[in-house]
Amino acid sequence: MSAASAARTFEVRHVQLGRALFAAVAAVMITFSPDHSAIVGMSVFSGFATATAIILFVGAWLAHPAGRRRVPIALGAVTLVAAVLAGLPPLRTPVGFFAVVIAWALVSGGIELISGLRGRRTASPAARDEVLIGGITLVLVVGLLLVNPAYSLEYFIAEAGGSFTLTGITIGVGLFGGYAAVVAVFLGIAGFSPRHDDAAPAVAGGAASSGASTPSSNPEVAS
Repeated sequence: MSAASAARTFEVRHVQLGRALFAAVAAVMITFSPDHSAIVGMSVFSGFATATAIILFVGAWLAHPAGRRRVPIALGAVTLVAAVLAGLPPLRTPVGFFAVVIAWALVSGGIELISGLRGRRTASPAARDEVLIGGITLVLVVGLLLVNPAYSLEYFIAEAGGSFTLTGITIGVGLFGGYAAVVAVFLGIAGFSPRHDDAAPAVAGGAASSGASTPSSNPEVAS
């Protein structure tokens, strides 16, 4: 299979759907996990980041032309580095979780937002989605910065008959789970939405073929 034929079967929408799938998996794992500790949060984030990086790298080669691969490669590299850091045992602490996720979200969100803003000038079909996801990722940064990793609140629920503790890492992991859910929804919608640019080459090609056949179809006019 040539690169051209692969590009026709693997498009930007498939990259978006792949990212949406792994974001949804991360959201479900956090939502249904009773443990929102730093170890669980970093494990889920590491898996999410690793899978996302692979999707971005594959998409950079198959879904983008040679001149438009820098952004997905940069996003993939940043996300892969974050995945590796999240897998290091010394960093699987509340402070480590906040540091790694905030740094990743700040850099990747900035890259995607800037790429989307630039793409709007050239009428890139994915520009709007890049602006949206980049903005949501930067909102995650703001949300995590507002949480103190050392925060701890003891509270009692009479109906449950016990005391519970709300910690900063519980809030932080929950914020990442909420972010993953929102990203999964928006990227899923973007991936399934029809694109005007998909039909443009065919229309242009049909017009060109029609224009090319007009002179030859009427030899009297040509003569």
